[in-house]
Formats: sequence, structure tokens, C-alpha cells
Amino acid sequence: MINLKVIYKIIGSLLFIEAALMSVCLIMAMAYGEDDMYAFLYAVGITAACGAVLRYMGRNSGNMLSRRDAYLVVSLAWVLFSLFGTLPFVTGGYIKSFTDAYFETMSGFTTTGATIIDDVECLPHAILFWRSLTHWIGGLGIVFFTIALLPSLIGGSVKIFAAESTGPIKMKLHPKISTNSKWIGSVYIILTLACALSYMFFGMDWFDAINYSMSTTGTGGFATHNASIAHFQSPGIEYSAILFCFLSGTNFTLLYFTMAKLRFRELFMNSEFRLYFILVAAFSLFIACELVVHNGYDVEHALRSSLFQVTAFITTTGFFSDDAGLWPHVTWVVLSFCMFIGACSGSTSGGLKCVRGVMLLRIVRNEFRQILHPNAVLPLKIDSTNVPNNKRVTLLAFLTVDLILILVCSFIFIVQGIESTNAVTVTLSSLGNVGPALGSDIGPTMSWSSLPDNVKWICTLLMLVGRLEIFSVLVIFTSAFWKDN
Repeated sequence: MINLKVIYKIIGSLLFIEAALMSVCLIMAMAYGEDDMYAFLYAVGITAACGAVLRYMGRNSGNMLSRRDAYLVVSLAWVLFSLFGTLPFVTGGYIKSFTDAYFETMSGFTTTGATIIDDVECLPHAILFWRSLTHWIGGLGIVFFTIALLPSLIGGSVKIFAAESTGPIKMKLHPKISTNSKWIGSVYIILTLACALSYMFFGMDWFDAINYSMSTTGTGGFATHNASIAHFQSPGIEYSAILFCFLSGTNFTLLYFTMAKLRFRELFMNSEFRLYFILVAAFSLFIACELVVHNGYDVEHALRSSLFQVTAFITTTGFFSDDAGLWPHVTWVVLSFCMFIGACSGSTSGGLKCVRGVMLLRIVRNEFRQILHPNAVLPLKIDSTNVPNNKRVTLLAFLTVDLILILVCSFIFIVQGIESTNAVTVTLSSLGNVGPALGSDIGPTMSWSSLPDNVKWICTLLMLVGRLEIFSVLVIFTSAFWKDN
């Protein structure tokens, strides 16, 4: 039986948090004296009022959640957070269509970064800040912040964390999940501040630096300029973005051990990080060679551009410093694989995650050994952690559903008249929370405004499914989920 009262209580609390975050944008709108002040005033009022109603409906609910409640509350949290997040866009008239507003907001909170706004530079400062803030909030997860900020909900926090956290293997710092979230959150804040200071050092003003740093550490991709990072034409800014995108794609628990306890060797002792590092290095070197040979780039420019785009795609950040649509088509294949594989589990990035890549490679290795030694018992270990058989089955199920979604949605998009390369990369980009697409109609530097409305809604669902690791959302649509037993 679904415990509706505790769900009302949690969602109401989340809406209060969202109203508070919108209030920051309201203060910024008042400071700049722009016309988005009333949009945020209405948004704060409506969001807080709905939060109060839900809190009232959830009074005397208790704190305990069942596993079923946890999966439902996480999905509802993202859907409703995005719904109320559309209010500044809609009430201010900055996005005319509700479909477009919801797409933009879901893209922000899921850190996808795909946009339907053709000219972001015409938007007022507070609206631009709200877009970037959605990335930052969504980076570690809406409910993740709730666990840290609302200790009254700790009774069911472990199940919520399991429903929302990314990756098949969880690294724990402390028995209390709220303590974990605060420690990992501190790493997130330090990365954001360091990134902002780095951007300012290389010439950004404080407003751009804060916005781009939130998009960078949230691995989102929303920008305050139409040309993204390319607007600044600064190698220093590009190298800073490469560094902080790469760090934000690393497992945050691993980063905590490295930064707080000075265990730097643990980075390269970690199998997932090694694969992540090797993929970034190998793909960047390959694309750099292609750019030197076929596009006439000098060596430094080729290495910087290739490293930037590979890092942006594999961490699912989606920034661009160059137009990859003009690169040799073989580089599109490499970047598409980056979209698919993603960075590390326990980071703000999307995609399959490198830890699953490590598991798949070791499963294949074990299969070859099993052929030669049929009676051998071959364990699957990831950094001294034994992966049980049920996790292996879950991995194969995850990969199967992932591929089915890619094939089915790509087919639907092609039927809708979308060019085939765009159809595949739009699907990969949405499901992997990447942002840019590759193709002739919607290139990596273009908005998605030309997509039909029904395609935008499918992409919105894919963003949510990808952000919550597929099963957390799809399980709600099974009949077994709603049965009392």
C-alpha cells in the first residue's frame, strides 16, 4: 500500500526548498531591476502555497518509507520540481509554449542541457541564473539535497538514496546517509567555487563565472551566451572547463577520499577511474589526429578542441568550444560512444557509467575463461568488491532496456521525419543527459526548438529515465508496483 501522507510531506518540503531557491533569483531580479521580478514573485508564491498545502495533507505521517514509496517519491519529486520550475519561464512570457518550458526545465534539472531557446542572450540575468541553478540543484539530485537538509526524513532516506543514486556499486563514507550527503556535498561546493574562481582568473565576470561553474560541476551545459564557452575565445577558460568537467565526472566519494584524506594513489587504483581516464585520453588523441590531418588544425588547437569535446560529451556536460558538426564523421562515432558510456558512477554525469563498462569487460573475460575451464568458479571483482550474480543479471537487464529504448525511440523519431543521425544522437543525448546532438538538422551548436512537440515530450521522459537510471522510473509503470502484496 502506498503511504500517500509521507509522500505529500516529502514533496511539500521539496517545494519549500524550490521556493527558497527561486527567492534567490527574485533577489537577483530586484538587484538588476529587470522585468523578470514579477515572474519570480508569482513563482515563489505559487510554489510555496502548494508546498504548504502538501505539508498540511501530510501532517502526522511519520517518517518511514517502504521501497515502493521511495521509488514513487523520487520520480514524483523530479516531475513536480520540473513542473513548478517552469513558472518563471511561463509567467514571465520568456517561453511561450508549456511544452517548451517543461522541456527546458526538465533538461535543466536532469543536467541534460539541451535547450529550445534560440537566443539565450536576450534573457534577463535572473532567468539565466535560474537555468544554471537547475543544473546545480539537479547535479547531485533533488532528493539527495533533501536528505542533507531535512533530518526529519531520515527514516526512509536510505531507500530514497538507493532509488536516486547512480551506478550499480555504492561506496559508503558513513553509516548515516545524511552525513554522507553533507560530506559529498562539501566536495561539490568546493569544486563549484574553485571552478568559478578559475573562470574569473581567466577573464570571466562574476556573473558568467558563477553560471558556467554551476553548469560545469553539475555537468549540465546551459550557458549565458549562444556560443557557449566558444564565446570567450580563451584557451585558459577552455582548459579550466576541461579540468572541472573531468573532475565532476569522477566518483565524488573517491574525490572525497582523495581530497580530504590525501589518498591520491587511490584514484588510479580505482578500476572505474582508470577506464574513464584511458577513454578520455585515447579518444582525445584519436580526434586530435583527425583534426590535424583532415581539418588542418595546429597540434595545440587540435588537442585542446578534441580534449574539450571528448570531456564535455563523456561527462555529459555538453559545452562546446568548437563546432564538432564540421569535424570528420568518424569523430561523430567516437563522440556518440562517449554519450553512451558516460563518466563515473556516483558523479553528476549521465550515461551507462564506466563502472558498468568495467563489469561488462570482466564478464566477457570470464566467459572466455569459462570456455576453457567449464567447471571453474570465476568471481567478478571490482576493486576487491565481489559483484554477486544478481548484480550481473541487473547489469545485463539494464543494458538490454537501455538499448531497446535507444532503438525504439530512434525509430519513432525517424518516422516523425527527423534525419537518421539526428534521431539516434537526440535519443542518446536525452537518455544519457548529454545535451548536444550530432547531425545536419540539429548540430552540437544548435537548439532543439525545431523538434515536434510530441518528440520533445518523449525526449523529456528519456531525460528523466536516464537521470534516474531507467528502472527507478519504469518500475512505476508495472502492474506489480501497484498491487497491495
